[in-house]
Amino acid sequence: MKLFKETKHLVSSNVSAAERTVEEAERFWFSFVLYSLNRLSEKGGDSAQQKSDENRFTLCQILRATRLNIVYFFEELPQFVVKAGLVLTNMYGEDWETRLEAKEMQANFEHLTLISKSYKRAFRELFLSSDANIGKQESATGAPDYLSKYHRFGWLLFLALRVHAFSHFADLVTCAIGFVSVLAILILHVPICYRNFKINDSPHFVKKGEKGVDLLASLCNMYDASEADLRRTLKMTNKLMEDILKKRPCPASECKTETLEHIDTDGLVYFDGLLEEQSFLSNLSILENDYDDATRNRGDLDERLFINEEDSLLGFGSLSGEDVNISGIKRKFDSIPSPSKTISSPLSPHCHRASHVNGVLGPLNGKVASTPVSTAMTTAKWLRSFICPLPSRPSAELQHFLSSCDKDVTNDVIRRAHIILEAIFPCSHDCSLTGSLRSANLMDNTWMEQRRLEALKLYYRVLEAMCTAEAQILRAPNLTSLLTNERFHRCMLACSAELVLATHKTATMLFPTVLGRTGITAFDLSKVIESFIRHEKSLPRELKRHLNSLEERLLESMVWDKGSSLYNTLIVARPALSSEINRLGLLAEPMPSLDAIAMHINFSEGIPTVPSLQKHETSPSNFGSLILGQNGDVRSPKRLCTDYRSVLVERNSFTSPVKDRLLAFSNLRKAPLQSVFASPTRPNPVGGGETCAETGINIFFSKINKLAAVRINGMVERLQLSQEIRESVYFLFQQILSQRTSLFFNHHIDQIILCCLYVVAKLSQLELPFKEITSNYRKQLQGRPEVYCSVFVDRSSTQQNGRTRQDHVGIVAFYNTKFIPAIKHLLEELDLSRTTTRTTQVPESNNSNDGPCPGSPKVASFPSLPDMSPMKVSAKHNVYVSPLRASKMDALISHSARSYYACVGESTHAFQSPSKDLTAINNQLNSTRNIRIKLKFDDLEGGLVSDSMVANSLYLQSGSHTLASSPGAALKSEQPES
Repeated sequence: MKLFKETKHLVSSNVSAAERTVEEAERFWFSFVLYSLNRLSEKGGDSAQQKSDENRFTLCQILRATRLNIVYFFEELPQFVVKAGLVLTNMYGEDWETRLEAKEMQANFEHLTLISKSYKRAFRELFLSSDANIGKQESATGAPDYLSKYHRFGWLLFLALRVHAFSHFADLVTCAIGFVSVLAILILHVPICYRNFKINDSPHFVKKGEKGVDLLASLCNMYDASEADLRRTLKMTNKLMEDILKKRPCPASECKTETLEHIDTDGLVYFDGLLEEQSFLSNLSILENDYDDATRNRGDLDERLFINEEDSLLGFGSLSGEDVNISGIKRKFDSIPSPSKTISSPLSPHCHRASHVNGVLGPLNGKVASTPVSTAMTTAKWLRSFICPLPSRPSAELQHFLSSCDKDVTNDVIRRAHIILEAIFPCSHDCSLTGSLRSANLMDNTWMEQRRLEALKLYYRVLEAMCTAEAQILRAPNLTSLLTNERFHRCMLACSAELVLATHKTATMLFPTVLGRTGITAFDLSKVIESFIRHEKSLPRELKRHLNSLEERLLESMVWDKGSSLYNTLIVARPALSSEINRLGLLAEPMPSLDAIAMHINFSEGIPTVPSLQKHETSPSNFGSLILGQNGDVRSPKRLCTDYRSVLVERNSFTSPVKDRLLAFSNLRKAPLQSVFASPTRPNPVGGGETCAETGINIFFSKINKLAAVRINGMVERLQLSQEIRESVYFLFQQILSQRTSLFFNHHIDQIILCCLYVVAKLSQLELPFKEITSNYRKQLQGRPEVYCSVFVDRSSTQQNGRTRQDHVGIVAFYNTKFIPAIKHLLEELDLSRTTTRTTQVPESNNSNDGPCPGSPKVASFPSLPDMSPMKVSAKHNVYVSPLRASKMDALISHSARSYYACVGESTHAFQSPSKDLTAINNQLNSTRNIRIKLKFDDLEGGLVSDSMVANSLYLQSGSHTLASSPGAALKSEQPES
């Protein structure tokens, strides 16, 4: 009740901003309060803990009571976290975000959604006929449906593996190997009468030897898994069945059963009677009870819901982008890596023609269709194939660069790499753990050591490539300035570690964890991402996209947060901003010294200890410190965990190739890396008299303008506005960035873009309310409700009648109180007398004829965005691929037109993955049959479709209006919509 009363006044702001009724907003708020209480309540004493445990409730129980589904809950939770941050800090301490585990819980849910879909798909291919119903609980005769129970047994065995052997929030790749080990056990034990394949003649099991099919090697081939990891996981799974089900394992080579025929049984284990009718139901019940006992007091999700098919909680589907039917939710998670979002690469899963073998539709070489899980496994295979074989010390070429400095820095680089990577991937040395906790802890430590080694090898590999390129630019092998720069090396280590984490799709250690553990800021990391991508040639497309998405996220908001080193550079490059930066306390704290980090993690390695290279950025007490920001939320200068968004999108935002080109800022002005990381006050040797700070800020502002152009263009297309309005919005954004830079402080650039859209529309006397702008913004890929529902406003100079300041308001309040007063004089430079309102044709962003708005020579021409022309993708067929603009998508997927088009990402059949749609299209194109259909023109009932109807279907129609310029109109306050 205390938490509810303290946050009750925030509910009303969530009503209008999120376009919800009061009753809906209250139900969301109730669920957030109960979830926070459940996760953050402290326990004291044995009796108190026992009483608390008895009163614990799960997230599923909360959602059922509030009539919400999990998708909506996690989508709206970030708003509560931001708005109620100060209250939660006062009640539960500064570490409440870490204990809340909201992002970890969301990532865990999304990973399990993907795994459950892959498991269900695999089970249907291996054990079910095409017309079987996996959700059926009772057969027509009333006897138990053993197929569905075998399916449930496999999932419960997988959950037991997660509970007893894996960490609480295991990564996606580890979970995928776990479910593959369960498939192996099911293949060995499910009666062959339920199989949908013949083991000796199946496209799935292609690895064969003299003794028969090599089951594990075949499964690894299907799922791109590591055979060593699969054998290790299968050993743990067998041990669990021995301990939980009390079954005695027998060497499979000594067992004579039909399920083992034609299988090479060397090294495999068989459990007699595991799935036989006499004991199967009992074994199933034991697994159910074991899961209940293990998770009773956690308050987490009941992970059995993924096979219970509780649509009311799952939101009638999953977050995999395959069959989410809730309006708006499918779009939100479409950026999850799926075959519809990628184009084949040498390191991506290949698409193969499907064939019918033994009545089963499957690929010819046993590979599974590309899915988010298989994409993750393929990326992990790259790490095993390209990075793991590399040496764990600098190569001879890299050592040459390190020793060519004014002083040999080889030992310094090695020591720093070990300290920073151990800080990122720490190991637990708790000897008091017993049982399953001890097993999970040992596995976690092994996992951390493996990831640490992978990141170390990747770091050395890319560092060598960068040194080679930098030496060619400078025409000298002496790179002392760069190789002795502490911040540069930490950024490289952070980037390497983040790629390793992204490869394994961790549910914990989500970005920006690496920033806090390395002591750098978002602005620091943004300096190396482009170079990292350019110098690692073998980097898979999925990881390149992850880094591009990461750079976008850094530029859009994180670099503007309190504690960003951007502000330390700005006060040198733009001295006029120093007073505002100091007033708001935005400067970054000194970077913690390497020795301070080593002391913090109790680092002790047999590596030569040398004096820290850092001289001016030492502050041991700052490492790991948390600071209470002015807006009341707990944050550090490195922004540990204040930025919430769909965590699977952050870690897995493998978007379309078009977006890659939009966000690849390679055309922007470049500078040698040593000048990028040099002291801000140092003159730039290639900057024409500029300081390094000025050069860095100019490059940074160019990136911001490029990103803004992409997003403005997307919104203008979606809103069907004219090119002139697009140019005016872009011009105003540029002017604000250069002349009113402080308006970006602590803000998201989309908040400025939305306000620019509204004010330009207001000046043009265009009827475009904020509700329509935010509604369309939410449909954009990057659109998140917290962007316009929770806008930071500094109220340090105003009195709140003794009440806690509300530092986060809706976009309308921000527009009225902060935005308009700050840009009044800039509006006078806009001339919109020749603009038009809505256009019946969406302007092409790369139109070379686009020019300044007539009568307004000051308006800068909209930048040329990447070519979006159709690209021929088949040498034999006239097949072209063209990026589909959002506005056209809205028209094409209307109810009346849906059957005429197949859009990538929109399935043509219910509950069918995009990969199957693309496979069907490929099969049609590759077909040698000539299909001729006679058109019946005399069929009056069918009607003919005119050319104009086809043309008009590509564009949304709207009426025309007359505009008049009225600068004063923009100053009128926008009223919040109810």
